[in-house]
Amino acid sequence: MDTKVIKINRDRPEDRLLEEAAQILRQGGLVAFPTETVYGLGANGLKEEAARKIYAAKGRPSDNPLILHISRGEEIEPLVTGVPETARRLMDAFWPGPLTMIFPKSGIVPYGTTGGLETVAVRMPSDKIANRLIALAGVPVAAPSANTSGRPSPTAAEHVMQDMDGKIEMILDGGPVGIGVESTIVDVTGPVPVLLRPGAVTMEMLRDAVGRVEIDPAITGPVAADVKPKAPGMKYRHYAPKASLILVEERAEAAGKVTPAVVCEINRLARQGASEGRRVGILCTDETKDRYSCGVVRSAGTREREETIAHSLFAVLREFDDLDVDVIYSESFARDHLGQAIMNRLTKAAGYQVIYAGEKGEERYAGE
Repeated sequence: MDTKVIKINRDRPEDRLLEEAAQILRQGGLVAFPTETVYGLGANGLKEEAARKIYAAKGRPSDNPLILHISRGEEIEPLVTGVPETARRLMDAFWPGPLTMIFPKSGIVPYGTTGGLETVAVRMPSDKIANRLIALAGVPVAAPSANTSGRPSPTAAEHVMQDMDGKIEMILDGGPVGIGVESTIVDVTGPVPVLLRPGAVTMEMLRDAVGRVEIDPAITGPVAADVKPKAPGMKYRHYAPKASLILVEERAEAAGKVTPAVVCEINRLARQGASEGRRVGILCTDETKDRYSCGVVRSAGTREREETIAHSLFAVLREFDDLDVDVIYSESFARDHLGQAIMNRLTKAAGYQVIYAGEKGEERYAGE
């Protein structure tokens, strides 16, 4: 299969360029397209065979549910059995935008789209290309991230080409995305909303909108093998580069801060890896990039503006793949606000591997 690439103006998408992609979607084919979060791999969400094509192209486990994307609020009604008041308040606050909600599904949504679940995930993107494409297609579009399952999500069309060339009919190239991490996912099927995946709509923002919101344990730790995931990104290893990724952080009250001990420990680990013949990558920020003396050093952005880190995170992980590093040591980040989403992606990419810097690290740093 030849994968056709069409460049689209992000601010003024033309219907004549989107019509072919919309037709492919209606007919059950696959189209990758930009959203405000990451690039999505779209198919007709009401056709089970189209959903199967997504799973095949990505190499995605079939129990990992897909998100349905709509272009207008009223398009949700046929897809769900009801919309609770809490969900309406969240829709008013954050739609269109990077928020996905989990509802009890209606009969028209196939189990092949929901991973066998009785619930369905729905989002209304604000990106002009995505929103207009869905409207022209005239069907809800199932669209996980347009990458090989488990790899860092694509934030540019070139990333999609790396993973999907020859596997899908078309890629709409709208340039780099804005946010850079996937949408926030909230389960609204129970009496209290539950955060299943953090994103740009932060826990603080959710609580401001609706009050009490609980956190699913999958955000902070691995999910058991026998658990059926309610949403994408919960169960399986995700967002991971080819190299082993290891987080380095302080314990307790200093967690998420880059102390001298953290910098020293990463420098020590990098020197040790180099002495063993390994190519070492270091993922850091603008504030610390000049403090590392060994390895391939890449900054994801500045801690003063966490959105720069979210925007660049997956691109940096993919760059380490291109540079053929063997192991990556990453600084850690605060676990509130947007930092919660950043750390969620990093801990899953690392397979929960963490090294803690301690007092010995302080002594080593002081002696350098």
